[in-house]
Amino acid sequence: MDNINNLRAVILAAGKGTRMKSSTPKVLHKIFGLTLIERVINQVLKVDGIDKIFVVIGHGADMVQECLDKSYDKEKIKTVLQTEQKGTADAVFRAYNDLENFEGNVLILCGDTPLLDEKTLSDFLEYHNIKQADLTVMSALLDNPAGYGRIIRKQDKSLEKIVEQKDATDEQKTVNEVNAGVYCFRWKKIKQAFFEISTNNSQGEYYLTDVIEWAVKQGLNTQAYILEDSKKMLGINLKEQLSEAFRILNGEKLEELHKKGVTIYDDKSTFISPETEIDEDTIIYPNVYIEGTNNFGKHNIIGPNTTVYGNVKTEDNVKITQSQVSDLYADKNTTIGPFSHIRDGVKLAEKVRVGNFVEVKKSTIEDHTNCAHLSYIGDASLGSNVNIGAGTITANYNAITKEKNKTILKNGVKVGSNSVLIAPVTVEENANIAAGTIVTENIPPEALAITRSHLRIIADWVIEKKRLFLKK
Repeated sequence: MDNINNLRAVILAAGKGTRMKSSTPKVLHKIFGLTLIERVINQVLKVDGIDKIFVVIGHGADMVQECLDKSYDKEKIKTVLQTEQKGTADAVFRAYNDLENFEGNVLILCGDTPLLDEKTLSDFLEYHNIKQADLTVMSALLDNPAGYGRIIRKQDKSLEKIVEQKDATDEQKTVNEVNAGVYCFRWKKIKQAFFEISTNNSQGEYYLTDVIEWAVKQGLNTQAYILEDSKKMLGINLKEQLSEAFRILNGEKLEELHKKGVTIYDDKSTFISPETEIDEDTIIYPNVYIEGTNNFGKHNIIGPNTTVYGNVKTEDNVKITQSQVSDLYADKNTTIGPFSHIRDGVKLAEKVRVGNFVEVKKSTIEDHTNCAHLSYIGDASLGSNVNIGAGTITANYNAITKEKNKTILKNGVKVGSNSVLIAPVTVEENANIAAGTIVTENIPPEALAITRSHLRIIADWVIEKKRLFLKK
């Protein structure tokens, strides 16, 4: 007997997504910095027992492949190609050679369903196993089921078939239970169906829904699991649906954070990714957008006792936290913003201030250091008790060699306004950089670096200029 604890998944991601009106493949559209396909994969990876995921690619295959290669281990996530769009069953069949001798359950879902989460999928699989089903379909109850395939049940409430809207009788159209597009097959029992179903339909395609009727004819145990929350089944076919999914994910996250003791002053102008963790007593002011990913086990962590002011944007893999020990974090009592931009690879220690109109990227800033306003800190290491004057720039990019170089400011360094530090450069402890200085070489400890020219004051210069102008 096959082992029901063995689990693999097939994610359908070959479609073009014509209605998205975009040259980008549908599954590569993003919500909070993650593509739709990444959001689906990340949730499937959390399900207990998942052994391998097959992603069926087709339209824009090279682009989708590139995205997946950047984010996932190829041993865990394997792509299979559907060169022609011949239907959902044909898409699954593209993974048949890899699954032929597999004994266990195969979860099948679409790559454009970003709201399906680990709990929903786990509950679905648990139901499938409790019912000892050979085939289970996920369904949902809708007030307005128009356009969806209807779930038709037998007298014993098991699944009989799915009838598409165009083929439904008037009586069947009154059914409000619809197909959510997620399936679980006990593979050993179901795999023969892919050789026996036909393309005898208006589209001339192989449909997964035909597998259900095949299974019923074989006398197999077919079931339907009703979603608790029908919103989870939302598939993205239009840009409006992309916006809807964004709003739902954000709303769920804000509700979660309120319950955890996070103060969010304005839900309508606060946008926080599902991957962000925020601890109690953190205060989020209006106009905040926090985006973070966790494909590599990294994500945003904020708080406790952190204040995030308005008009802040944070990006991938920034951590703002009390006690995280990793390459990317910021410690307690850190203030960020307003109007600051925290990019990737940032580590902020305790009581750091990143002020208005400051951009920070791939930099470490130690405790009690201030970077108050109008500065760019990139590829830099700032020690403790450093003060960065307004308008300071770490010039980290060599346009000739295309290299990024590092700026190192040791403890106690003071940098005056409108200074430029041209990397690679090191400023030793307690050195001072005078305002308006361009630093091109290392500065020893306790020294003053200054490139300012001597100040000249020309008396009555304005009066003389006006007199000459009036003569003309």
